[in-house]
Amino acid sequence: MLLVGSVLVLALIWIFAALADKVMEGDTRQFDDWVLSSLRQPSDPSQLKGPRWLKWGAEDITALGSPTVLGLTVLAVTGYLFLHQLYRNGIFIFVASAGGWILNSILKQVFARTRPDVVPHLREVVSMSFPSGHALTSAAVYLTLGALLMRIAEGRLAKYYCMAIAMFVTFLVGTSRVFLGVHYPTDVVAGWLLGMSWALLCWVVERTLERRAGLRREKLEHAKNG
Repeated sequence: MLLVGSVLVLALIWIFAALADKVMEGDTRQFDDWVLSSLRQPSDPSQLKGPRWLKWGAEDITALGSPTVLGLTVLAVTGYLFLHQLYRNGIFIFVASAGGWILNSILKQVFARTRPDVVPHLREVVSMSFPSGHALTSAAVYLTLGALLMRIAEGRLAKYYCMAIAMFVTFLVGTSRVFLGVHYPTDVVAGWLLGMSWALLCWVVERTLERRAGLRREKLEHAKNG
């Protein structure tokens, strides 16, 4: 599984690099603009197509990927794990989440893509556009939490349920950014790719360290008994 995970990390990073190259060359701009425009009323681009509650729902869902909500979630889970002396799991959650925020900040400055201007923004934004920070950090946090819950949950169905919910919430958060007009679709896809690759990389590292710790304990017990 660790080998498969490592290969997937490399594959996701390669896909992100290919997408970033296309974005920087401007090859995706026509597609990005078309998607954003297709979600708005032709007569009034400030209005979403569909029922009025769609905008309210997008605003509520996008908050699930905000630094405030994610930060409070990470602190609460980390504190809970520490109280139960699950220090390695707590550190794993904190490092994976903090690393996602740092990675997002660095890459936004590197690519420096401006926000969409084809439609009015339905949410106030101040940072660069590529990659989507909400998509990246929500993927890093929720997928990491999903992976942790999969280890705790009993039964295959329960394990799949934990990861499915984590992926679904991540998908909704990223999609909401496009509906609100504050990100191009390619920004969101790039954020998902990086968030998934970072969460997966952290999982590979954590499992490797756990395996080494287990082998070390076995050697100590064998030496003690021998």
